[in-house]
Amino acid sequence: QVQVVESGGGLVQAGGSLRLSCAASGSFTSIKAMGWFRQAPGKQRELVAGITAGVITNYADSVKGRFTISKDNAKDTVYLQMNSLRPEDTAVYYCNTIVTYMTKWGPKEDDYWGQGTQVTVSS
Repeated sequence: QVQVVESGGGLVQAGGSLRLSCAASGSFTSIKAMGWFRQAPGKQRELVAGITAGVITNYADSVKGRFTISKDNAKDTVYLQMNSLRPEDTAVYYCNTIVTYMTKWGPKEDDYWGQGTQVTVSS
């Protein structure tokens, strides 16, 4: 079983900054990728930023130049530094991690979600 725990959400004024953290723990061989998604009321969940084991990153166009994703392999943790926040960034932010684990049939992959953390940006 794998646990994914986010932290760092909160209320901030427009133009401010927040840093989200997401730690994965449990039974897995390695982490293939980790990413941040967000879901605003009445909208679909969307990818915000992702990072692979090979440190390849990708970002939604709406956050490029403002958000930075990074990871600490020793802690199995991914971070999302959010600067120049806008009211439209308000959403519940979810962390997703893709892990590899061994079975008697060979390596398998699975992905897990965190419980989400609220980010609210006031105008």
